[in-house]
Amino acid sequence: MHKRVMDSGSAGSSGGTSAEDLMIAVEQLVRHVRRSATAGGLSTAASSALGRLGREGPQRLTELARAENATQPNMTQLVTRMERAGLVRRVADRTDGRGVLVEVTELGEEVFRERRAERAEALGQLVGALSEPERQAVRVALPALARAIQERS
Repeated sequence: MHKRVMDSGSAGSSGGTSAEDLMIAVEQLVRHVRRSATAGGLSTAASSALGRLGREGPQRLTELARAENATQPNMTQLVTRMERAGLVRRVADRTDGRGVLVEVTELGEEVFRERRAERAEALGQLVGALSEPERQAVRVALPALARAIQERS
């Protein structure tokens, strides 16, 4: 049995959309938007790690691995590849001389910005293809979902 969520009341609706239906739509949206970002030729994992570092700033490798749900050896390999590509660098942690932080380089920031712009363009094109009531619903629903996520974190 699917959990039902409120429907917009559109004509011909079945009275609701299941949470599973919404999840499928979200997955399709995320896949489409992610595929649209090609700058830097990054893997999904590299793009995600670069995005996190771009948004949150320098992090210890262990913190980055935990946040990205990766093992430390896998994150070490990924950071090494990104470092060779000039996207990130390892720097001493000023608060702990023994620690090392991973931070985004200028090139990494540029790639991060380009990828974000590509994703925003892809999302904008999708939203632009909707009717005005649908566009308004997206403008309300997506920020509300983001707020709900932040409140749970």
